[in-house]
Amino acid sequence: MKRILISLLAFPVITTFAQDKDKSQVGWNAYLETYYQFDFNKPKDNTRPPFIYSHNRHNEFNLNLGYIKGTYNSDRTRANLALAAGTYINANYSAEPGVLKNVFEANAGYKISKNKNIWIDAGILPSHIGFESAISKDCWTLTRSLLAENSPYFEAGAKLSYTSNNGKWLLSAMALNGWQRITRVNGNSLMSWGAQIQYKPSEKILLNYSNFLGSDKPDSARKIRFFHNLYGIFTLSDHWGLIAGLDIGTEGKNGTNNSWYSPVSIVKYNINDKWSMAGRAEIYNDKKEVIITTGTPNGFQTSGYSVNIDYGASKNILIRLEARNLKSKDAIFQKQNNAVKNNFFITSSIAVNF
Repeated sequence: MKRILISLLAFPVITTFAQDKDKSQVGWNAYLETYYQFDFNKPKDNTRPPFIYSHNRHNEFNLNLGYIKGTYNSDRTRANLALAAGTYINANYSAEPGVLKNVFEANAGYKISKNKNIWIDAGILPSHIGFESAISKDCWTLTRSLLAENSPYFEAGAKLSYTSNNGKWLLSAMALNGWQRITRVNGNSLMSWGAQIQYKPSEKILLNYSNFLGSDKPDSARKIRFFHNLYGIFTLSDHWGLIAGLDIGTEGKNGTNNSWYSPVSIVKYNINDKWSMAGRAEIYNDKKEVIITTGTPNGFQTSGYSVNIDYGASKNILIRLEARNLKSKDAIFQKQNNAVKNNFFITSSIAVNF
């Protein structure tokens, strides 16, 4: 891994060139986000609750995510390779073996139609689920919502996608190794599947439906998971924006299913070209502990609120500050040696892309 990173760094950070023959382009870019977070519950091991994967360290300066990415694009082919490090990678890729823990993205695609925008891509891909990604600068809030933290950020498999000529429709179908898996779960012989439908009736509205069907367990303990993700992104005016999202899932076998759901809404206000604010309200209800295990009578039933303020120091630098509170029906948070129902924390970050 060290030799690979040194080789990548040997290139200029951004390099592009074109070949007249096939109009191909190769490019390089990099991103890093450092952060400091203070959890008022003061966890003894300085680690945030296990259902938090981004910005998950308390009372220390650290790297949430940093990556170096190379891209290749031509008329009929494309490819992406990104190698990453950070506390997000340590937490979210812990199940992956060896150097795969540091592969943020690695995929190649081919345009199978000369006249239509139809592509087949395969490899390690960004998730087709959700409006939030691990790249904080692309999200309205500094930290990720509970529904984003507990649904796939990435996926491995093959994807067939179609984008209409007017750019209003995106249709995709995927064959996947599993629920946020690069390597398949040992003993699982079942392929997982996904689909996405996205519609943009105008530049101010985006509507999305994504799903997942498969199993994240060995065949001996197989349960079928059927998951739905819906959201809309609305530009209400030059200053105001709204995101409304909902995750619903079921998992079970022989007609017996346990379910969970998570609604979220985020309102953003652009103060001017450099300053903006956002507020979030969310609920995550997983009473049967399908996704998040607590071992408490009411399972994971948690609501949250947050507010953040952002300063775009330049087009490449974003400085952010967020206050957030989570409240659970049961005492699932640790405060020193006691179990409590509330968790309040403040996060700050500096994100740079170049």
